[in-house]
Amino acid sequence: MDVTRQGLTIGLMVTMPVLSVSLFTGLAVSVFQAVTQVQEMTLTYVPKMIGAAGVLIGMGSWMLTTLVKFMALCFDQAFRAIQ
Repeated sequence: MDVTRQGLTIGLMVTMPVLSVSLFTGLAVSVFQAVTQVQEMTLTYVPKMIGAAGVLIGMGSWMLTTLVKFMALCFDQAFRAIQ
C-alpha cells in the first residue's frame, strides 16, 4: 500500500507542471478567442504544445530523476521480497 501511495504521489508531482501549464495556456487562449472572436483551431493547440515543451525542457531532468529513483525503490523492494 505504501508503494502504491508513493507511486500516485510521484505520478501527480511529475505530471502536474505540464498539466497546469497546458490548462492555464488553454484558458488564456480561450479568453483571447472569446474577446477577439477569432475561432482558429490551431490557435488552441500550438501554444499548449509550446508551453508543454518548455516545461519538459526546463523540468525534464527533475522528472526523469524522480521517476528513476522511484523505479529503483520499487525494484529494491521487489528484490528484498524475493530474498
